[in-house]
Amino acid sequence: MIGSALLETHKLSKSFGGLSAVQDVDFRLEQGQIVSVIGPNGAGKSTFFNVVTGLYRPTSGRVFLEGKEITGKRPDVVLSRGIARTFQNIRLFANMTVLENVLVGQHARLRSGLLGDILKGPRTRREEREARDRAFEIMDTFGDRLTSHANALARNLAYADRRYLEIARALASRPKVLLLDEPTVGMNPAETDEAMRYIAKLRRSGLTIVLIEHKLNVVMSMSDRVIVLDYGQKIAEGTPSEVRDDERVIEAYLGRRQSSALTAGLAATSAPSPLEPGH
Repeated sequence: MIGSALLETHKLSKSFGGLSAVQDVDFRLEQGQIVSVIGPNGAGKSTFFNVVTGLYRPTSGRVFLEGKEITGKRPDVVLSRGIARTFQNIRLFANMTVLENVLVGQHARLRSGLLGDILKGPRTRREEREARDRAFEIMDTFGDRLTSHANALARNLAYADRRYLEIARALASRPKVLLLDEPTVGMNPAETDEAMRYIAKLRRSGLTIVLIEHKLNVVMSMSDRVIVLDYGQKIAEGTPSEVRDDERVIEAYLGRRQSSALTAGLAATSAPSPLEPGH
């Protein structure tokens, strides 16, 4: 039923010429959940994100946020409605400071227009102070990872910190739904564990999250539900344990010579979750 979930897609498809990158995908996200989208390389995961967030117009199908259709809306409109995202390949303003990057993320929520920026009246100055305070509050989500480098150029941050900065910039738009495209890619095991704790912290704050992630230990330990794509089609959906035992999922991974990744993910299902006390 349309409108009963926070984010929904119905028969969402995207084709490039004769290639169907996403095909008839039904997706449902409830308030407060973490739902992961997994699948072999080239399965259509990032394309799905791109269609939902307006970077691509769908070939067919519909997208709804809080029951209101946002199909084909521009990315800035989708952001203003409440969907923010990160990218697999980090997209920061490299020559701006950490603080400035987070302030840019608040642009969709600021009220001062061009005239206010020029005249710098009391309301504009107050809003700028509030935006700065809010930026530090967001950066503090990641401990001192970002706050201690607030005035450093984004390009000079360590790799993991650039990942956190991109998430912080997305958070600055006050999203209802946060889409994270492989947030732990390139991180070592210790950094991955730390990132999992930060994502769990965001979830505890009430944020609703959709996660694309190749590290199946992350997926299996953090997700309420898992969606599996293969060749653009949804081949499985369910709890982590249900997806883990699905023959179609095993075949999709083993058929792509990713048995080591799958084995690591399945073995990790017995590991403690970062959502549990003590993590």
